[in-house]
Amino acid sequence: MSQLFSPIKIRGQEFKNRIFMSPMCQYSARDGRPTDWHLVHYGSRAVGGAACLIMEATAVSPEGRISPDDLGLWSDDFIPAFQRVTDFIKAQKTVPGIQLAHAGRKASIYAPWKGEGPLRPEDGAWTVIAPSAVPFDHGFPVPVEMSLEDIKLIKRKFIQAAIRAVQAGFELIEIHQAHGYLIHQFLSPLSNKRADSYGGSLENRCRLALEIAKGIRDNIPDSLPLLVRLSLTDWVESGWDLEQSIYLARGLQEAGVDLIDCSSGGNVPEAKIPAGPGYQLPFSERIKKEVKILTGGVGFITSPEQAETVIRSGQADVVLLAREILRHPYWPLEAAKRLKAEIDWPRQYLRAKTG
Repeated sequence: MSQLFSPIKIRGQEFKNRIFMSPMCQYSARDGRPTDWHLVHYGSRAVGGAACLIMEATAVSPEGRISPDDLGLWSDDFIPAFQRVTDFIKAQKTVPGIQLAHAGRKASIYAPWKGEGPLRPEDGAWTVIAPSAVPFDHGFPVPVEMSLEDIKLIKRKFIQAAIRAVQAGFELIEIHQAHGYLIHQFLSPLSNKRADSYGGSLENRCRLALEIAKGIRDNIPDSLPLLVRLSLTDWVESGWDLEQSIYLARGLQEAGVDLIDCSSGGNVPEAKIPAGPGYQLPFSERIKKEVKILTGGVGFITSPEQAETVIRSGQADVVLLAREILRHPYWPLEAAKRLKAEIDWPRQYLRAKTG
């Protein structure tokens, strides 16, 4: 029996298999709201049989967007547009999730096909914030160092966005603490040079990540799964690393987080990342073993057999597909055939199930 297609229950939510879709920015929002692109993009993957779709990085405030074309949940006015998408996803017996994020010093850049690097003033550039006045790279603006009042406001923004996400029909929330965005910037000593209670020691650098997780957990239904995407290493000496991640993961578990989505990198441009098939799976396996928490494996997972091995060998509890599910929206349906797993197909597609 395929383990990839075995169900898993996280808190009060049942997932029909272990295939999740990673959050991937589409840069197709209109003033923060999802559009028809999002309905069709996420809808097709729901029809394709994935158990959970995690909607792309969704900013908790306007200045938290990576680009002007990013999704946002900083206003109640956005809820109906998101609900249109979540309603369709749930109709396919797929769980709609959302990743809440703030880009920090990596905000205010062009969408990939509109330009490169930071926005120019004439294209609507805005002031970026960060734990310390350390720019991401040459040519990037020096961010404004956040005050304690700014930090309080960001925590409140994350909590408010999580409450709106529940109102919009999302049944899983992931907090983006990876890839060099704001919370990761607080975690890493390479980007956090503060001398107050949010900087310096490992405990202090983890404080914001834990406070946001606890704040969200306390303000959403107890039955709703809470995930965190972590970069387990900066891939740079003296940066954020696996041992620090284990410490943080234990704290996140105590704060009510149910699963760690194990990624890496993104905080410093000079990092040399040894990318390749399964290169991040040792991270999810180590976190699962050391912390005794559910983990998600991600990174160049492309074949059904590879994904099956990840689950069967205990490297992770779920797999998160990214580029492969962009290329093949119906990957789960085909994977089930390859692994000889019997799963439900959309009634409209039953004529294609055999033959």
